[in-house]
Amino acid sequence: MSFENAVDWGGNRKGKSKKWKQMLQFPHISLCEELRQTIEKDYNSLCERQPIGCLLFRQFCDTRPELRRCVKFLDAVAEYEVTPDEKRKECGQELLDKYLNPKSKDCVPEVTEEMVTKCAECLQQEACKELFMECTKLIHDFLSMAPFADYLDSMYYSRFLQWKWLERYKQRRNTFLNFFGFVCACQVRATGKMYACKKLEKKRIKKRKGESMALNEKHILEKVNSRFVVSLAYAYETKDALCLVLTLMNGGDLKFHIYHMGEAGFDEKRAVFYAAEICCGLEDLHRERIVYRDLKPENILLDDHGHIRISDLGLAVHIPEGQTIKGRVGTVGYMAPEVVKNERYTFSPDWWALGCLLYEMIEGQSPFQQRKKKIKREEVERLVKEVEEEYSSKFSEDAKSLCKMLLAKDPSERLGCQGDGASEVKAHPIFRSINFKRLAAGMLEAPFIPDPQAIYCKDVLDIEQFSTVKGVELEPKDDSFYSKVSTGSITIPWQNEMIETECFKELNILNLDGTVPPDLDWRGQPSPPPKQGLLQRLFGRQSDISDIPRVLASE
Repeated sequence: MSFENAVDWGGNRKGKSKKWKQMLQFPHISLCEELRQTIEKDYNSLCERQPIGCLLFRQFCDTRPELRRCVKFLDAVAEYEVTPDEKRKECGQELLDKYLNPKSKDCVPEVTEEMVTKCAECLQQEACKELFMECTKLIHDFLSMAPFADYLDSMYYSRFLQWKWLERYKQRRNTFLNFFGFVCACQVRATGKMYACKKLEKKRIKKRKGESMALNEKHILEKVNSRFVVSLAYAYETKDALCLVLTLMNGGDLKFHIYHMGEAGFDEKRAVFYAAEICCGLEDLHRERIVYRDLKPENILLDDHGHIRISDLGLAVHIPEGQTIKGRVGTVGYMAPEVVKNERYTFSPDWWALGCLLYEMIEGQSPFQQRKKKIKREEVERLVKEVEEEYSSKFSEDAKSLCKMLLAKDPSERLGCQGDGASEVKAHPIFRSINFKRLAAGMLEAPFIPDPQAIYCKDVLDIEQFSTVKGVELEPKDDSFYSKVSTGSITIPWQNEMIETECFKELNILNLDGTVPPDLDWRGQPSPPPKQGLLQRLFGRQSDISDIPRVLASE
């Protein structure tokens, strides 16, 4: 839903509070000593996975020519991997000449001559995306040793600790501009970034005994970092509700687009694009050993640019390594035969549901039930277990082939369940035109761009969200559950927010001559907070909070 008429989002400050720098003021480094002692000194986490950590480690490497060359080589490999197929060989040769040629001033000597020869020979045969994988592993292994140890003793790592200190501040309601409703738009006061806020009413959770389900969804959301899955950025509580602050998706869900935008269904090109992005989202979930179990059109949301994200992870569950689970969980018509039969499974139900969804996107109708025609649950489950789906002239041979392979009744024969997971699905001929590296990097344009003036939902309000829950009282013992959900900022989304809104760029000022800024100087002491007058204490906070409500949509 668009809400451009609701309010001016902040003019030249891009929605930021006037006090944003005060809100994001770095603590003196002496206040970060506990963090320094307790944070895990893991190169992969601190220098690769965490966005701000990655940028600060790169800034550190930029102070040493031999490390700067390594970083530039890694950047060149990343660029090579997302280069279009027809230009990749040329790009690979340029990379070899610049970084792996002993005569070049930018040569990276850490890569062995044997590796260079192997890469050059393989490039002549096929410019595959994984050509330089061994070389990048070698460089990361090198950087994770002495250079990483030196980084931990540098002012760049001290600055990283200051950012972590800010990140770990417990988020409260006044971190955001005011809102109401079950799912609504909210805006971070310090950065101006827009999110969707999903409010879980405490009394309603308690009445429905939904504590474990809410906590499970929160844990899974904060564990997954994927371009194709809705991200959890903050989790906090108010007096009456638990609030999950999520990626804002303004483009509506696939169910609305399939059935309420003209003739039911999509053209094949559009359906295949969405299937490719959903496949990437499932791959990211399965990599964390999470089975989704509720893939259906209404749970796939579009963003402003027409790209999709998987949402509503309430039924998702983590499967420990080497184990299987069982449970008749999901939505009728999308549950796999093994789920309907209450058999044990791992990730196979998700690939079945992808087959159902691809079929529905092309045909404009679910494979096992007709829209607006009531069929008993038992009959739908019989069709799922026993009857082959029918294909109209809307399906090309490739589309029909993929659907049949995903909708195999026996999970051991299903595509995606042969041992290689998403790689099997991506290798199907229907995806021959999609460069998955470029897709994962967000470099491919979506086939449909939502109109920012349009409202892509059928019902704006859900009456239940405003109804009163009677006969339920909150007790002190409930606080233990609330504290497990209300944990504040989520590391990677929060750091991405700081970078995307340019707060990192504006605040992360370090002296180019190598001298230590006052807030990183151990010889100094933290500055006392400025004293506020009575009027400031009374009215300071209220003047910076908007009371304009912004409803997004009901769930």
